[in-house]
Amino acid sequence: MKGISLLGSTGSIGTNVLDIVRRYPQKYRIVALAAGRNVQLLAEQVVEFEPELVSVVDEKSARQLQGLLPRRYLSRISHGTEGMELVATAEGSHITISAIVGAAGLLPTLAAIRAGKDIGLANKETLVMAGKLVMDMVREKGVQLLPIDSEHSAIFQALEAGRRADLRRIILTASGGPFYGTSRDQLQKVTSAQALAHPNWDMGPKISIDSATLMNKGLEVIEARWLFDVGADAIEVTVHPQSIVHSLVEYLDGSVIAQLGVPDMRIPIAYALSYPERMNLGLSSLDLFTCGELEFFKPDRTCFPALQLAFDALEAGGTMPAVLNAANEIAVEAFLQGRIGFLQIAETVAQTLERVPRGDEDSLAAILEADTIARGEAARRIAA
Repeated sequence: MKGISLLGSTGSIGTNVLDIVRRYPQKYRIVALAAGRNVQLLAEQVVEFEPELVSVVDEKSARQLQGLLPRRYLSRISHGTEGMELVATAEGSHITISAIVGAAGLLPTLAAIRAGKDIGLANKETLVMAGKLVMDMVREKGVQLLPIDSEHSAIFQALEAGRRADLRRIILTASGGPFYGTSRDQLQKVTSAQALAHPNWDMGPKISIDSATLMNKGLEVIEARWLFDVGADAIEVTVHPQSIVHSLVEYLDGSVIAQLGVPDMRIPIAYALSYPERMNLGLSSLDLFTCGELEFFKPDRTCFPALQLAFDALEAGGTMPAVLNAANEIAVEAFLQGRIGFLQIAETVAQTLERVPRGDEDSLAAILEADTIARGEAARRIAA
């Protein structure tokens, strides 16, 4: 039986992980859970799965969780970064699922790798911020890092069809979000409610906004660069509104291998958990006769400049991807709070990239410092 430590258990990825564990209790056991402030749902998960360790974001949430659980669980509850790292490195866990949203996922994921845990990675910010550090440590510790993002799982599966030395390019698909085909003038007036209404995927608010701006795809470009050890010039993005083709790879002989499937995150999650085996998830088969026309378009980098900003940050190297990510997190939060408009998200990120100096990508301290400086700079820009 495979033990699982789950970071981000109350989010969309986390709840889907638990759905799979619920379906295959003979294969998987939840060893430890970490979540944010949704203590009501976390308490229900704790009672159902009986983990040995539980962590929440802060002391206040820990006290609330204690009040919702039987006394036998009280000694198992921790909080903060230390608590997340305890969950990530829990004894008896074979794989740590990193599904926390944002930069908060970096340190516990590094702790899990350091402890020799395999990683199921849904937290793309880990590789965006510290891709070289993370992948160097993965190789040093001899652990597996298995992608859970649907696009990166698709690439991972397509790469099984050939030799890495024969790879020509990776093609990441993007749904285009709710605003594909919308003019820049129209984008000035969109609301957070409209931006959160993704046409194909059920995601949390941060990722839904990133999808709407195409920043999510930009972050995935940086993630793919490190995960698959390819240069930015070998990564392309295409808008595919139907979200049926999850990504493609092209080999030197011109063969293009694509992974298709219904848009359900349980598919890449299950593949990461069971690799190299596959599990029957009870999902409906993809019906090629009813799914309709499959379309592919070039992304509009004028209306959606966040994608180009990500390519620029990747080219600049060093700590600039960490700066990109930090500024975006601050800007998205401000948009969701109604303090800036939709187009100001990318504008804030661009201005922050211009103001924060490049640091050393081999230094965790430099990466964390760049993250802190970028957050302050973005906040000042928004407040100005």
